Amino acid sequence: MNLLAIVGSPRKGGATDLLVGKAIEGAKSKSRKCITKKINLIDYDIKFCKNCLVCRDSKTKDPVAKCSIRDDMDYLTNDILAADSLVFGTPVHMGFATAMMMAFLERICWTFAKPERKILTISGCPLPRSDKKRKAVIIVTSGVVPPIYEKFCNEATPLIKDTIKCSLNAKTIGDMFAGDIEHRGTEHYFGKAFNLGKKLSEPYC
Repeated sequence: MNLLAIVGSPRKGGATDLLVGKAIEGAKSKSRKCITKKINLIDYDIKFCKNCLVCRDSKTKDPVAKCSIRDDMDYLTNDILAADSLVFGTPVHMGFATAMMMAFLERICWTFAKPERKILTISGCPLPRSDKKRKAVIIVTSGVVPPIYEKFCNEATPLIKDTIKCSLNAKTIGDMFAGDIEHRGTEHYFGKAFNLGKKLSEPYC
C-alpha cells in the first residue's frame, strides 16, 4: 500500500502535523508493506487556480490533465497518482481548510477530473479521470472550538471529502475533529488518530 499524507498546516510539528503522523503510524502498524510519504504543503510553492480551464477542457486520456501553471504541483502529481490511501490534515481557518489546502484542492479538481458527470439536471460536473479506487481519512483540528460545536465551525471535512471523491476517486472511510486543543492538548487525540490510520490498512469495500 502506498500512503500519501497531505498536511495543510502552516506549523510543522504542530497539532495537525502530529496527528497526521499518528495516523501514519496506525496504518503502518497493520501493514508491513505500507510505503508512506508525508507532504507538508508549507514547504511547497503551490499557486492558486487561475480558472483558465485548460485542465478541465483537456481531451487527454491520461489520468491527469496538464495544468497551465508551472510550480511545485508538478512534483506532487506522481505522488498523488501512486497513492492507494490518503491522509488529509488541516486546521480550520474561518471555518474552512487553510488557504494552502484550499489551493491544493483547487488544483487537483480539474486536473484529476473531467467534466463528464451529470448531477440532477446539471451537466459538466467532475468525474475522476482514473478508475483507480483510493481510500482516505481526514483530520481537522481547532485550537479553541470544542467538538460539540463542530457542525457549526467545520466546513473543511465535507469540502475535502467531496473534492477527493470527484477528482481522486477516493472514498473517505473515516474522519475526526480534534477540537479545543489549547485546553485538551494534542495528546488527547493521539489514540483516535492512530485508530483512524489503521482503517486505511483494512480491505477496501
